[in-house]
Amino acid sequence: MGIKSFQGVRKVVKKQFDAPILVTDYMTKKLVTFTPEQSILAVMELFTKYNISGGPVLDENGFLVGIISEADCMKQISESRYFNQPILDKSVEKFMTKNVETIPHDISIFDAAGVFHKGNRRRLPVMKDGLLIGQISRKDIVVAALKLSGQNWK
Repeated sequence: MGIKSFQGVRKVVKKQFDAPILVTDYMTKKLVTFTPEQSILAVMELFTKYNISGGPVLDENGFLVGIISEADCMKQISESRYFNQPILDKSVEKFMTKNVETIPHDISIFDAAGVFHKGNRRRLPVMKDGLLIGQISRKDIVVAALKLSGQNWK
């Protein structure tokens, strides 16, 4: 004969998870942005002024058209030395990455970590309804994971 439980039907208890886990909770909202017409020299000066390594390129209507990074600037520096030309007159449009991988605003940091793991990006623009609302970096994901580990991963 089998053992019967006399406790009755148990209520399903759903664990409450109140820690912020979305990309929008950890992304950078105040961005240094660039335009396609800006010179590479001006971009490099802004990189050093704000201690950043890249940023989104927006058109005159505020739509994302590319990303410029230190690696793109290295290409310009290398070419200018090879052709013995000054850096000053080249525009961002010539060197920016135009096929930009973006991330939606409403995904978790865990899904974002998977996107970073699969790709070779240091930062990703965060989009909402086709508009740029911020940027998330690998470091932002690490910071988020550390904050969550204190609450949940014991």
